[in-house]
Amino acid sequence: MSTERAEISSGGKFSAVWFIPILALLLGAYMVVHSWLTEGPEIEITFATANGLEAGKTKVKYRSVDMGVVEKVRLGEDLESVIATVKLEREALPMLREDTEFWVVTARVGVGNISGLDTLLSGAYIQLAPGTGAEGTRSFVALEDPPLTPTDAEGLRLKLVSDRAASVSTGDSVLYSGYKVGRVESEHFDPQTRKVHYVIFIDAPFHTLVNSAVRFWDVSGVSISAGADGFNVDTGSLDTILLGGVTFGVPEGVQAGTPVEHNTQFKLHDSYESILANPYHHGLYYVVKFNHSIKGLLPGAPVEFRGITIGSVKRLMLKESLSQTMKMGAEGHGEAIPVLIYIEPARMELPDSAESVDIMRRSVEVGVPNGMRASMESGNLLTGAKYIGIDFYPDAEPAEIGQFLNYQTVPTIDTGLGQLQQKVSAILGMIADLPLDQTVASANAALASLDETLDGVSALLEQDGTRELPAELNRTMEDLRATLQGLSPDSEVYRSLNSSLLRLNRTLGNLETVTNTLATQPNAAILPSRAPSDPEPEVKQ
Repeated sequence: MSTERAEISSGGKFSAVWFIPILALLLGAYMVVHSWLTEGPEIEITFATANGLEAGKTKVKYRSVDMGVVEKVRLGEDLESVIATVKLEREALPMLREDTEFWVVTARVGVGNISGLDTLLSGAYIQLAPGTGAEGTRSFVALEDPPLTPTDAEGLRLKLVSDRAASVSTGDSVLYSGYKVGRVESEHFDPQTRKVHYVIFIDAPFHTLVNSAVRFWDVSGVSISAGADGFNVDTGSLDTILLGGVTFGVPEGVQAGTPVEHNTQFKLHDSYESILANPYHHGLYYVVKFNHSIKGLLPGAPVEFRGITIGSVKRLMLKESLSQTMKMGAEGHGEAIPVLIYIEPARMELPDSAESVDIMRRSVEVGVPNGMRASMESGNLLTGAKYIGIDFYPDAEPAEIGQFLNYQTVPTIDTGLGQLQQKVSAILGMIADLPLDQTVASANAALASLDETLDGVSALLEQDGTRELPAELNRTMEDLRATLQGLSPDSEVYRSLNSSLLRLNRTLGNLETVTNTLATQPNAAILPSRAPSDPEPEVKQ
């Protein structure tokens, strides 16, 4: 009988029994790492309501591609909101930024459009719009309404401000020359400024049509105006007639401006006619003061420079003038009335820009010392309307730019009817200063003295000697007539006087002969004069 010995191994060999546990461990680690590397982020989205949200069913999509699913829906701590926990795919991680937007897509029937009809069959889902901000955000607030413009859309987003709520609402069209180039994205009313704010988006490439000189106005409905040439009807496209819309363009006569950036603010005008009344953006204010009546000068009256309209009258500053007068007390009596005017450099063919405003301000500063003055002129003699005229007057008294409150003042001068009025007032003042009482008293004394003189003359005429003066005067005239008749050509006196004059004439002739002889022969008075020699006849050859 043989005996077998058992061999005892000391180890060192790998047992196949451990292969399966190790493989399972490695597979588990791989799955954990792979899951960690491929697992998408978990985010929270706050909604106003849970309408359309269902845990495990509502999906998150981007460009109709599933990017995640809602895992849990709960109420917020304030009990006024709903928080949805969403599990996203790993590929959605780069899309999560601080300005990423989410909203629920359901069937919507609005005034201007209909969207989300596909959700009637597939159910509501959450739309993801990637942002461009900083990464790392995991908590978001959903939009109540879907944005009308995709976040990555190319174009230009602008802001419009209106003084009143126009017939423009979210979703309305933005037109250019009647063609749709954008849309109104949102609107809200600011109770502090009491203005309505709109956000519009203009699609590329139409955003290049926008520059700093364009104006926006409401083209909702139908505009009807009457003029001398009849009725004018102005409308936009059919959807703007029914729903409303905004259009823009550069007003006639305004130079094109410079390109604008995103979120640049413009004013939304009521109509194109209101733009024509004030087509420019930039201008500067001045105050002109008048010491006489400003009747006929109303807000809106033109301000002209040598017949060219460069601005308008904004308002009569009566409130400010009264306040200044009360501060000055008695010294403020007779204070000139200030008028606020607005000058627009673009009306003088300068660019509608802040640089042109500086140019205009410097021109006024140089012009005032050289005679630039403002005056109030009559625009219409029938209605009495007045306007402000600005011109150079080299003979004007020296003056400088003044200050009234926060405005610079331009010196004024009286011209035309105003100047005539001042002269008439000065003449009336001089008349009022005359010593009329003393003059009237002196005139009364002179009249009394004249009455006494006339009484003396009347008494003199009543005397007998005065009454006989006419008869004696007649006799004197008859004697004078008889004397003159004695000197007539037929009278003896006249013939005798004529004969005497003839003899005197012959005597004067003889005397002239003697004088000539003595002049040539001084000794003729003593010696006899020589007889002249006989003339010798000429001999003809």
